[in-house]
Amino acid sequence: MLRQALLALSDSKQARDLIMATPVTRDVVARFVAGETADDALTATERLISDGRLVTIDFLGEDTVDPEQATAVTEEYVRLLGRLSEADLAARARAEVSVKPTAVGLGLADHGEKTAQENIARIATAARNAGTTVTLDMEDFSRIEPTLKLVGELRDDFPDLGCVIQSYLRRSADDCAGLTASGSRVRLCKGAYQAPDAVAWKTRAEVDRSYARCMRILLEGHGYPMIATHDPRLIRIAGTKAGVVGRDASSFEYQMLYGIRPVEQARLAAAGAQLRVYLPYGSDWYGYLVRRLAERPANLAFFLRALSSRS
Repeated sequence: MLRQALLALSDSKQARDLIMATPVTRDVVARFVAGETADDALTATERLISDGRLVTIDFLGEDTVDPEQATAVTEEYVRLLGRLSEADLAARARAEVSVKPTAVGLGLADHGEKTAQENIARIATAARNAGTTVTLDMEDFSRIEPTLKLVGELRDDFPDLGCVIQSYLRRSADDCAGLTASGSRVRLCKGAYQAPDAVAWKTRAEVDRSYARCMRILLEGHGYPMIATHDPRLIRIAGTKAGVVGRDASSFEYQMLYGIRPVEQARLAAAGAQLRVYLPYGSDWYGYLVRRLAERPANLAFFLRALSSRS
């Protein structure tokens, strides 16, 4: 019930305006978002890499309806990748980027898919030149087919282009089964968007069981699984399954969000696992923050305590 309420909140313009106007909000957001500028993202990236972690950087924003904004987001990513290369942070994919297709044009009324494909190709070219990779984030369920279509069309030129599968959707095990070929990079997460009962699992137990099924399919395949979860039980299952199928630490990775379970992040990295931190930056943080609260309601307690302590 709480998760559904938070997901509804993520779509509320009134709630968005109220929360973004609260003076202490930005102090709280700083736990989950690196900052508003590329400089902030680079500083955080350098610190995380020096601590033995990998990074994927997300320039916040989605549902772009203006072609010029889609171009501006694309150019931000291209500049960011150039700076990562200059700072020697991108080599061997130590720092890569995550891109939401709607941020670069997928949702445009005219030629949305064509615009998104062209813009993602620009970003992927910049990433290849920098020695790193791109992962396409998955958004709400209505974007799954066009996003997977983009991945299929672009992988001929960019075979290391990654994508995301969300275990809260009923179709996800089948999608994973189609993404197990050698070289396929798939981030598996639980997901934090609203969807009808006909397409989505509703209870936490159902989502977790779906996650375990999807994880098994990916680890048994020939691709490169990216296990994105903070759940200790699922992390243990992943490690055990990887050992059973004979995967070494270089053949898959764990992923966690910036600001969440940093001690566990450090523990996994110190134990020899590949641990990548999902690092967002930018001013358009509202939707991202609320979905993080919905994914892990324990984060809501932190948020409320921070607000009350400053009121």
